Amino acid sequence: MRHTLPIAPQFYVTAPQVCPYLPDRIERKLFTSIQGDDAQLLNDSLSKQGFRRSQNILYRPSCNECSACLSARIDVKKFTPSKSQKKVIRKNKILTRKVISPWATEEQYDLFQKYLHHRHANGGMADMDVFEFAAMIEESSIETRVIEYHNENLLESVCLTDFMIDGLSMVYSFFDPDKSKQSLGTFMILDHIELALELDVPYLYLGYWVPGSSKMDYKVDFNGVEIFQNNIWQPLSEVEKSPLELHPLNTAPVSEQVSSLSLPDSTIT
Repeated sequence: MRHTLPIAPQFYVTAPQVCPYLPDRIERKLFTSIQGDDAQLLNDSLSKQGFRRSQNILYRPSCNECSACLSARIDVKKFTPSKSQKKVIRKNKILTRKVISPWATEEQYDLFQKYLHHRHANGGMADMDVFEFAAMIEESSIETRVIEYHNENLLESVCLTDFMIDGLSMVYSFFDPDKSKQSLGTFMILDHIELALELDVPYLYLGYWVPGSSKMDYKVDFNGVEIFQNNIWQPLSEVEKSPLELHPLNTAPVSEQVSSLSLPDSTIT
């Protein structure tokens, strides 16, 4: 006899810490581990519900009084590039996309260090050593690839990308900060849209958009963007203005958040 049971992961909450996006805020995350035979199913399911992957952890913001962080994705068949985005594509026609297994290289790490030094010198990853970098790239229980962009033999940008049943997820990307005129960050998103179309998957997941945070504004510069709010995905134009003021009712209690999650089924004999 075969029985279908829901996968029942254990969920936890991180300790409060300073929010990296909005001033005078404290962030907290709801998270669970992903491993074993059902890792891909769980990742696919929770990604559709606003979670993101970091190594073998899936997490979603669960701040006590703030709900500003909103998960964003692009419906790739509804996307059409703007004039400026077409210009970015033309600027980077010289680059070659290379999809490889998730193994860290010295060349990647050197570019990563250069990127952090110029863009995020005071960020939480600034002190990441080569072993921690390798863990970020290599520790994954799901289908993950590293996508490199080369100008002949020179590595110019890199994205760690998850392949899911309904799309691609850009887990983390970095690029040569000396090539700012090439808009490499924007180009990687544009090329991932093209890759999703090639693979015939509907969505490109971008992570969190935070209204009020200037460094997150680029994520809504692409038409076809959808936002996960009130437990549904909806076009950006229909999204309610996210309350930026702190209020104890902005976020549901953790027990309610967990009980409302839709978990995948696991078939056992």
